[in-house]
Amino acid sequence: MRVSLATVYNALHQFTAAGLLNEVVVEAGRSYFDTNVENHHHFFDETRGQLEDIPGSSLIIGNLPEAPEGTEIRRVDVIIRLERKA
Repeated sequence: MRVSLATVYNALHQFTAAGLLNEVVVEAGRSYFDTNVENHHHFFDETRGQLEDIPGSSLIIGNLPEAPEGTEIRRVDVIIRLERKA
């Protein structure tokens, strides 16, 4: 059975809206859909194009700026970019 790419992405975005997936955008036009919806961060291996979880408790984030009036910070996503040693 053939399924269009648009159908696949529509389903992924519906799962994201329902809280079943998180979309991790690593650069413009390139994102990953993560089944781990817990609070966590990522290593991104730019050479291999691989995303690896970092437990949320492994990173301490401080000194965040004040959110604009009428808003609140919902979450902070950190992507640590890796490259292979020569």
